[in-house]
Amino acid sequence: MAGMVVISTTAVPPHVRGALTRWMVEPQAGLYVGTMAARVRDRLWELVSESVEEGSAVCAHPTDNEQRFIVKTAGESRREVVDFDGLQLIRFIGVTDEEDDASTASPPPEEI
Repeated sequence: MAGMVVISTTAVPPHVRGALTRWMVEPQAGLYVGTMAARVRDRLWELVSESVEEGSAVCAHPTDNEQRFIVKTAGESRREVVDFDGLQLIRFIGVTDEEDDASTASPPPEEI
């Protein structure tokens, strides 16, 4: 049975976007929606997750669990999916002190 699939991408290579538009519609840049068989969905997600490079992607589709859907992620993101007693929740990964210091530090003064 076919189910609705939603995939959101950020900074993925053009060939990934092309593969997604063959099976899904793109109502907004980087957001893909479609109805497909589980076999097609799984193969498409495999292609996306292997090709994401420096970008990121999220896939949500129906499944037989308490929430009635599952979320999968690929690539670097400040959000991660965690299992909490069978429920998928999203954890926001904050900026560490080192990263924060490096991004806000002023450049070293130039020598004269």
